Amino acid sequence: MTANLIDGKKIAKEIELELQSKVSQMATPPTLSVVQVGDDPASTSYIRAKANAAERIGINLTHHHLSSKTSKKELENLVNKLNKTEDGIIVQLPLPYGFESVLDLIEPENDVDGFHPINLGKIVQETSGMKPCTPAGIIELLSRTGNNPSGKNVVVVGRSTIVGKPISLLLLQKGIDATVTVCHSRTSDIQKFCKEADILIVAVGYPNTVTKEMVKPGAVVIDVGVNRTDEGLVGDTSFDVRDVAGALTPVPGGVGPMTVVMLMSNVVEAASKK
Repeated sequence: MTANLIDGKKIAKEIELELQSKVSQMATPPTLSVVQVGDDPASTSYIRAKANAAERIGINLTHHHLSSKTSKKELENLVNKLNKTEDGIIVQLPLPYGFESVLDLIEPENDVDGFHPINLGKIVQETSGMKPCTPAGIIELLSRTGNNPSGKNVVVVGRSTIVGKPISLLLLQKGIDATVTVCHSRTSDIQKFCKEADILIVAVGYPNTVTKEMVKPGAVVIDVGVNRTDEGLVGDTSFDVRDVAGALTPVPGGVGPMTVVMLMSNVVEAASKK
């Protein structure tokens, strides 16, 4: 068996076209501000990808590139100012030590990353709010490839606030109706749990965390990891997983493009509510 590769680029393009149609019917284009402190190369690369996607869809993106010497107060003042004018705000990570609390100043309705405590709380309550982009993108991938998680045994490896916890909560929601198990670094006999998964979502940030011996034949494997190695970008699963899985997201080209397009979807949604 060789796994079918799930083409995240293709699905993201489909969603982009849907968003372009929505934006074309708006009186004014949605606005998004991305705030960067310092010159982290990875951050600059991520922002470039966001800017390109925004341009394709018709979103006006402004990049506020601040010096690494910027004070926390200056950053706070900028975020408070942008709250009054923008549909969406992103403060790009990483930030200087001690600056993370600035993220909580973003108004929940402008929090298009979906990380504000109020938006995360709304996932628990199953009420309307911004959803974190990677988990939302995973739900779209499953839905648009015919891999309905309803009634399925879904195992999530990883418990981060960015992916593991929110995706497990989204999968539990009424209407999605998965049976969810969350594994992590302290789980004993993690292979046992992974081997029982109809859908296996791996989001830990370490290469080769899941090998083919840990995968149920025919399972759908969503690899969220992006790890830079001497051989290039790799995910959290080993290459031989594709010999066992029924479907697999490649790295790159799987979950990554979905994260960017779901961010744009959140911006369009925020603008439509205003």
